[in-house]
Amino acid sequence: MSRRSRAVAEAETYYDSAAADAFYRNIWGGEDLHLGIYARPDEDIGTASRRTVDTMAGQLPDLGPKRTVIDLGSGYGGSARVLAAQHRARVTCLNLSETQNELNRARNDAAGLSDLVTVVHGSFEDIPEPAATFDVAWSQDAILHSGNRTRVLDEVRRVLKPGGRFIFTDPMQADDCPPGVLQPILERIHLDSFASFSFYREELSKRGFTEISVTPLTSHLRTHYARVGEDLRARYDEIVGLSGRDYVDAMLAGLARWVDGADKGYLTWGILHFMKAA
Repeated sequence: MSRRSRAVAEAETYYDSAAADAFYRNIWGGEDLHLGIYARPDEDIGTASRRTVDTMAGQLPDLGPKRTVIDLGSGYGGSARVLAAQHRARVTCLNLSETQNELNRARNDAAGLSDLVTVVHGSFEDIPEPAATFDVAWSQDAILHSGNRTRVLDEVRRVLKPGGRFIFTDPMQADDCPPGVLQPILERIHLDSFASFSFYREELSKRGFTEISVTPLTSHLRTHYARVGEDLRARYDEIVGLSGRDYVDAMLAGLARWVDGADKGYLTWGILHFMKAA
C-alpha cells in the first residue's frame, strides 16, 4: 500500500490537470520542469534549464553506459533523455503524473531511447524499486512537493548502492528565514514547510551520507521565476485559451511571490551532491 503524503497526492492531481499541463508544456519549457542556470537574465528558459542538467551531470565523474540512475520526480523526462543520449546511462524515471509520463514515453520512443529510459508511475515517498539498485539518485526541484521529506531521504538511501551518489536541486527557504514570511507561497502550492540547506545536510548526515558539494545558486531561482512570468505575460491570451484566466492570473501572482521571496533573501536554491556510505 502506498504511503504517500497529502502533499504528494495533491501534487499528482495538480500536475495531471489539463490547465497545469498546458502551462508547463508551453511556458515552462515543455522538456523540463526544473529551474535553469542563466548566462544572462533574458536567456531562453529551455536553454538555461538544459544548462542545469549539464552542470549536474558534470559533477558525476563515472556517469556512463554501465551506470543506473533513478530520476525522482522526472516530469516530462528531459533530464533522463540527456543522461541517456549523451552518457548512455540507464535511467528510471519515477513520476507521479501519468499525464507527464505519457508524454515522456512518447518522446523517448521518438528519440530512440526507450531501451535506456524506463518510465514508472509512483512516488518518491515509496519508491517501487528494490534496495541497492541504483548508482545515482537524481532529482530536480521535486522533493519540495513531499509532505514527508525524511521519508524521501530514507527511500533514497535504500535504493542507492553503497557508494552511490545523490545529486539534486530543490527550492528551499534560507537557513535564517524568519517564521511565517513564506506562508502565501506555501499555501499556493499546498505545502506546510520548505526544506533548507541545513535540513538536507543534517538529515543526510544522519543517514550516513558524505557531502561532496553544496553549491548555492539562489540568483538563478529569482531569474527563472521572473523569466517565466515575463513569458506568461507576453503570451497571456494564448495561455488563457489553454489553461483558463483564473489559472493564469493565479500563476502570475504566485510567480511574483517567488521573485519577492528571493529578493528579500527568504528563498534559496542550489545543487546538492552527497555520497552514500560504501
